[in-house]
Amino acid sequence: MYEETAPPGPLAGVARCVWRLASAAPKRIVPDGCLDLVVGDGEAFVAGPDTAAWSSVTRPGAELRGVRFTPGRAPAVLGVAADELRDRRVPLGELWGHAGELLTERLLSGDVTPAQAVASRLAEVPPADQAVAALIARLDAGAARVSEAAAMMTGAAGTPAAPEAPEAATLARGADPDRIAAAVARGGLSPKQVAALLARGTDPARVAAARLEEPVAVSERRLRRRFVQAVGYGPATYLRVARFQRAVALASRAPGLAALAVAAGYADQAHLSRDCRALTGLTPRGYFGTASTVDSTHSDRLRSA
Repeated sequence: MYEETAPPGPLAGVARCVWRLASAAPKRIVPDGCLDLVVGDGEAFVAGPDTAAWSSVTRPGAELRGVRFTPGRAPAVLGVAADELRDRRVPLGELWGHAGELLTERLLSGDVTPAQAVASRLAEVPPADQAVAALIARLDAGAARVSEAAAMMTGAAGTPAAPEAPEAATLARGADPDRIAAAVARGGLSPKQVAALLARGTDPARVAAARLEEPVAVSERRLRRRFVQAVGYGPATYLRVARFQRAVALASRAPGLAALAVAAGYADQAHLSRDCRALTGLTPRGYFGTASTVDSTHSDRLRSA
């Protein structure tokens, strides 16, 4: 049995869900763009972002519990870049030394839950990287190509400039500094507009506090580097994983594989077949059809959705 529930309030924005798995059969774990804190069967470890499927095998009767981090947010909590954990299962003792070993004992004894362990580290967690978060959101939403998803943030040649924020004209005439800072913080003003506001006397400290030093508009190379550190692999790989996860979510409602491929954003059924083999090790009929003993997690997820 596999169950997912919404993360508790303190973990909003940092965790996608908390989950529980109890089964005697091996489970096929397929890439989903996330990192997980996993506790159970005598272990506490971080499962890094995967690029291919792997099987989770536990002792009969063992139960695993975990926190699945929102894509791009785990490194701020864990204190290590996501690409350093790619395709790895790293014990907390290896990750955090003696402190990780002590936390492992508390997690396995039930003194703290995985969600509480994550919540205890949130005080020092910085805000999300706006550019990376925006690119993840566009890829998750179904962008066909990374270049299209990243165009507005990287200032690619030939890309139309983003429209002026609705409040830009009002702010430029001299609005409350708090409104200016808030607009900058949520990406409501372009760097050029902010520069004009500074020239009119806006307090630089307010703008700095709103993280002007990390505007949404960044170079393509810098954006990719930050994306890899936050997510664990580049935008192209994440796009492939996100598209396949859309197929997983839609599989129970699609009348056939050809329709599923179209609905999930693939060029054709052959495209879906290639990605399915690469990410799961199975054909689409093998993965989306009658679940095997190593693939029953997929059916559990569909039933609990």
